Amino acid sequence: MGALGTLLGFALSLYLLVLIARMVLDWVAVVASTPPWARRARGLAYAATEPVIGPVRRVVRPVRIGGLSLDLAFTLVFVGVIVLRSIVYVL
Repeated sequence: MGALGTLLGFALSLYLLVLIARMVLDWVAVVASTPPWARRARGLAYAATEPVIGPVRRVVRPVRIGGLSLDLAFTLVFVGVIVLRSIVYVL
């Protein structure tokens, strides 16, 4: 794998960490009162991930399960980044 592949793999790994941070910060916002630093971090995570998740969400609508709505767009992007990263590291 060349330098470009290594750089792309590293960027995808960082993006995966930002996705995980978004997921954790969403749970923190639901479970407890959100401190100011968490609101700021959540805003940064949303700014970095929403340009990718938003278009996927327009194509794959959230699934209604009773009174709950399950957003599959986040899951698809998360799995997609993992698959892309695996492909980059194999090449």
